[in-house]
Amino acid sequence: KQLPRWWELGDPCAWTGQGRGTPRMSPATTGTFLLTVYTIFSKVHSDRNVYPSAGVLFVHVLEREYFKGEFPPYPKPGEISNDPITFNTNLMGYPDRPGWLRYIQRTPYSDGVLYGSPTAENVGKPTIIEITAYNRRTFETARHNLIINIMSAEDFPLPYQAEFFIKNMNVEEMLASEVLGDFLGAVKNVWQPERLNAINITSALDRGGRVPLPINDMKEGVYVMVGADVPFSSCLREVENPQNQLRCSQEMEPVITCDKKFRTQFYIDWCKISLVDKTKQVSTYQEVIRGEGILPDGGEYKPPSDSLKSRDYYTDFLITLAVPSAVALVLFLILAYIMCCRREGVIQLVHHSAIQKSTKELRDMSKNREIAWPLSTLPVFHPVTGEIMPPLHADNYESTNMPLMQTQQNLPHQTQIPQPQTTGEY
Repeated sequence: KQLPRWWELGDPCAWTGQGRGTPRMSPATTGTFLLTVYTIFSKVHSDRNVYPSAGVLFVHVLEREYFKGEFPPYPKPGEISNDPITFNTNLMGYPDRPGWLRYIQRTPYSDGVLYGSPTAENVGKPTIIEITAYNRRTFETARHNLIINIMSAEDFPLPYQAEFFIKNMNVEEMLASEVLGDFLGAVKNVWQPERLNAINITSALDRGGRVPLPINDMKEGVYVMVGADVPFSSCLREVENPQNQLRCSQEMEPVITCDKKFRTQFYIDWCKISLVDKTKQVSTYQEVIRGEGILPDGGEYKPPSDSLKSRDYYTDFLITLAVPSAVALVLFLILAYIMCCRREGVIQLVHHSAIQKSTKELRDMSKNREIAWPLSTLPVFHPVTGEIMPPLHADNYESTNMPLMQTQQNLPHQTQIPQPQTTGEY
């Protein structure tokens, strides 16, 4: 079987020509090497030890071909297995990875990559990373442990550090050994240092960048930080010129003489380059003077002891219920006394009942009272014929609905209207 890439590279820093390189094996160790290869490719969960240096970029590739041997063969004979495989990485005993270690896998059909820059605080502390491979076709899993033994570097930290922003690259593309080696070679030609190491690589999305449009050749962008032991070259210092700073403020591309050495493969945004000179950095630490507004140092947090004494909450429970219940009972008794036992309230009820009774009696009496019949209801004489006419209303008509209109009568003081004479013979 073909050996994984990390057996060819050894230490991830070996291909850069810097850091701690892993020497090639001699023929005397061939038997041990073959035994180790057989153990790794077997289905037994094996551990892998790596020895990165603090302050130097660490890259470990999780190859799908390596984990395919952990899963059953493809169901159809003669066909090449191309199962989708994804990886889950976490620190042993914890749900996530250490803060300095990142992981990326673009698709289930591509290799996963662990990368990051170890810190000096982790030197001498073995970091065990659990790697779980998931076969999305058979839903089977395989687990391996990656033991990271962080070593101290003699030239750490490098005093001169420059961070470049490369627009036409994704982070997984930049982590490839060939691509990163070409970039370090271009930087070395421009900078001319004696020691040059890749310190860290960060995706632009981790710095708040936006996801690019789904167009061909549109990349997310990646930040690459490198360190050297010599001051910055004049070409790198050109980004600090006032003319270039003005062009960057106007969103124009600055004029850099050494840009053509990168342009063939890497498109660098020179307005986002960062140059850090650690030799000129002055410590800004100031002693804290205790005074008004500053709390005293309480030391480390001390959790309570496991052997805590039990506490009886029965008295607190009774007090919590008894006091509100007593107050509610007193208020209820006062309200009952006011509503039922005060004589003023009874007298008011009796007075109101007497008024209602009197009102009812008056209404009954008004229905039975006798009212003089109006003149319009009396018998009258016809003004022409002199005959007696019946009254305008019947006797059984309700008095409350009788009209008070009087009929026209011939009073003595009224002028008699002459009646027309019938035409007769003379």
